[in-house]
Amino acid sequence: MAVYFTADTHFGHAAARALYRRPFASVAEMDEAMVARWNETVGPEDEVWHLGDFVVRRGAAEAAAVLLTRLNGRKRLVIGNNDPPAVAALPGWGAPAVHYAEAEVDGTGVVLCHYAFRTWRNAGRGWVNLHGHSHGRLRPPLPRQADAGVDAQDFRPVTLAEIFRARRGGRRGPA
Repeated sequence: MAVYFTADTHFGHAAARALYRRPFASVAEMDEAMVARWNETVGPEDEVWHLGDFVVRRGAAEAAAVLLTRLNGRKRLVIGNNDPPAVAALPGWGAPAVHYAEAEVDGTGVVLCHYAFRTWRNAGRGWVNLHGHSHGRLRPPLPRQADAGVDAQDFRPVTLAEIFRARRGGRRGPA
């Protein structure tokens, strides 16, 4: 079982294409491309932490319920500013949605929130902060911090190792 992270999918959000310069001709193309990339990456037994802003549109809860059944893996939601209570409460999430979480992944402590932090618990002890919300625009990121959002991660979920390998130019381990 692998553990993946993603954020800011904004499924169904027409304005996301222009706001975040997404390379898709339509909302339907954007949504289908992200579903395909998710399912090419994530297996049925893998765990995916979605760090907020899952779906943005009228009827979000209905859309999210359909999308959740199409996406591989055991999914967990860290609530973002665009996640209404009805989306957060969907039974497709493998655990109750939260605003903040801590976990250990591959021997590394991670602090998970939709928002980037200036500092976080155990930052001085090697823990990392993964977030969304900034759509790849938060420059420069703090050391040991990364935007897990689709706009910064090729529109697909990524592992902790992938996130930090890219930041370190291919070298292993969090930077």
